[in-house]
Amino acid sequence: MKGFLEDANYSIGLLDEGATLADVIDNCIDEHTHTGQRAFFVGDLGKLVKKNIQWQNVMAPIKPFYPVRCNSTPGVLEILGTLGVGFACSSKSEMALVQDLGISPENIIYTNPCKQASQIKYAAKAGINIMTCDNDIELKKIARNHPNAKLLLHIATEDITADEEMNMKFGTTLKSCRHLMECAKELGVQIVGVKFHVSGSCKELQTYIHAISDARCVFDMAEEFGFKMNMLDIGGGFTGSELQLEEVNHVIRPLLDVYFPKESGVNVIAEPGFYYVSSAFTLAVNIIAKKTVEYDKLLPSGVEQTRNDDEPVFTYYINDGVYGSFASKLSEKLNTIPEVHKKYKEDEPLFASSLWGPSCDELDQIVENCLLPELSVGDWLIFDNMGSGTLGEQSTFNDYQRPLIYYMMSFSDWDEMQDAGIASDTLMKNFFFVPSCIQLSPEDRFSTAA
Repeated sequence: MKGFLEDANYSIGLLDEGATLADVIDNCIDEHTHTGQRAFFVGDLGKLVKKNIQWQNVMAPIKPFYPVRCNSTPGVLEILGTLGVGFACSSKSEMALVQDLGISPENIIYTNPCKQASQIKYAAKAGINIMTCDNDIELKKIARNHPNAKLLLHIATEDITADEEMNMKFGTTLKSCRHLMECAKELGVQIVGVKFHVSGSCKELQTYIHAISDARCVFDMAEEFGFKMNMLDIGGGFTGSELQLEEVNHVIRPLLDVYFPKESGVNVIAEPGFYYVSSAFTLAVNIIAKKTVEYDKLLPSGVEQTRNDDEPVFTYYINDGVYGSFASKLSEKLNTIPEVHKKYKEDEPLFASSLWGPSCDELDQIVENCLLPELSVGDWLIFDNMGSGTLGEQSTFNDYQRPLIYYMMSFSDWDEMQDAGIASDTLMKNFFFVPSCIQLSPEDRFSTAA
């Protein structure tokens, strides 16, 4: 079944009250089992609507600018654009994607800390003026290629965690800010604000206090040079948890009221990416190969062997991996565990297992050690919370076949969009009704976006 718009490159299934996400996954698995066992995503776009309402309830008037690199699928971008969210882009292709939605340049910021000159020129031609900068070499490059640029100085945060090295990789010190302002004044480049970023893994919310205080210092410094500062970007790092959102707001709100009150004319923005999309997408993968391995080869180093030698140990290979939807696994831990799709008895034995991608590469390990019932080639595994960092441009390593994407939304979420007056005519043409029997048409974004 397809959407109303004949040339639409995606469609969104409106689910009957009796239909659930599990029903959609069951139907898709049944279809793929008969037509070709290809991995696929199911995206519940209604969750984006709920997340935006939650943001407005907790964080308003801080405006969200969604980092496109988190998930650049058209359904996500169009829903967020309709909701009035801005966009943080890190490349020319991302800027072009957002512009194709009709987003005004004022709602786009160019955030790549290491910009190509050609892409700076593209931003200048497109009227995308707001961009970040954290060193004098980058500043001079921007001055040469974008005379109308409006810069946010990216300052480093003091996050004393495991991610400290990454946080300090980008961002300048307060001491260097004065030098950058001197250079900007000499080159005739406008500095209009400050950006910082606190990692989502940071447990010390005091980091926000230090960062906002530092930002205020930079604003005061800018007055000495005659810069008119009007923007503060508090970055990303929002996990998607309402509790974390409230905790962050509880810490930053008093400081913003003191340092950047409404009457100051400073617009405060943020870059929630993972927050919006992670929980909205579920990935289904198929087991393509299986073998029995020695137990001591499966165990992580330093773990004591406690099993019976007679118990089998299994390695499963699936049709998606780190060169595809699990790319983030190369740099961070997987934040979801596999769920077996087929029904099995509660007392069925569980076996030590590992999961690998299809490339046969030593880096393509998805789950090092987990307990699963014995599975067969052709069985399916489900991964929740796969909406962030998984749906961008991906590798074609080893003839990797990119997953299909099925979009859905409940009638209640659809009604909420209409009632709020945020559902554009263009967007609504991509919806189609799905009765309780459920038959969805996939959107293969990667073949239609070319």
